[in-house]
Amino acid sequence: RAGAMDFVAGCIGGAAGVLVGHPFDTVKVRLQVQSIDKPLYRGTFHCFQSIVRQESMLGLYKGIGSPMMGLTFINAIVFGAQGNAMRLLGKDTPTNQFLAGAAAGAIQCVICCPMELAKTRMQMQGTGEKKSTRKLYKNSLDCLMRIYKREGVRGVNRGMVTTLIRETPAFGFYFWTYDVLTRSLGCDSEDRYMIPKLLFAGGMAGIASWLSTYPVDVIKSRLQADGVGGVNQYSGIADCVRQSVEREGYMVFTRGLTSTLLRAFPVNAATFATVTLVLMYARGAQPAPTN
Repeated sequence: RAGAMDFVAGCIGGAAGVLVGHPFDTVKVRLQVQSIDKPLYRGTFHCFQSIVRQESMLGLYKGIGSPMMGLTFINAIVFGAQGNAMRLLGKDTPTNQFLAGAAAGAIQCVICCPMELAKTRMQMQGTGEKKSTRKLYKNSLDCLMRIYKREGVRGVNRGMVTTLIRETPAFGFYFWTYDVLTRSLGCDSEDRYMIPKLLFAGGMAGIASWLSTYPVDVIKSRLQADGVGGVNQYSGIADCVRQSVEREGYMVFTRGLTSTLLRAFPVNAATFATVTLVLMYARGAQPAPTN
């Protein structure tokens, strides 16, 4: 029953996180994959303004179908797997939280990788157009089906190695940071400031998670966006790293970082606080009213 509740809480937390954070994610992907020779955007805020002006507010929510379906399910897997791993490890320590989080991060890559591939392709579709004249993909599912028909299972799992390299340590740091902060802040159900503390701990956990593996995410986005125009620029991970550094220097690994960190705090604050509160209510511990 405890395992099932972890899954349910993860589902609800995941949906809350997607609604809050998807516009920031669209900006992050656009900045990560834009051409250095003909850049469309000067930075995070210019990218936000350009998308809203050229593509309307809905432009910021391009590709939300994929993470709304996928991330909701992914969070269910992550929190469910992490909860079960903690029960197997037995002792609730920050180190075990890291190990359980890393295991959960690796497991959810099976869904995360195809979902992010569809999301990236949808986010790149109709760049700079208010009404896209030539839509390659109708929706996220159509996108994956077309990639599968053209490239098979390998195409749908493009970027899997980079996703594994990114997600495994990132989720370890995610749960470790949340555990350390909630312990030091003293978040218990009788604390009237419990919800603000949970939001802060969740937000900081998200930032720590992204900072730990961000350069890998840049390479993953580039590999997954590669071939959108019909031409493949990179032959693999090493080639993508080499070409990116040669053309843009090592600062390429910080592309879109501002947007990511702006997104990481509210998304993970919403996700972790929602999950924790759902689990508390399910277990009968009701938080005290807050100001």
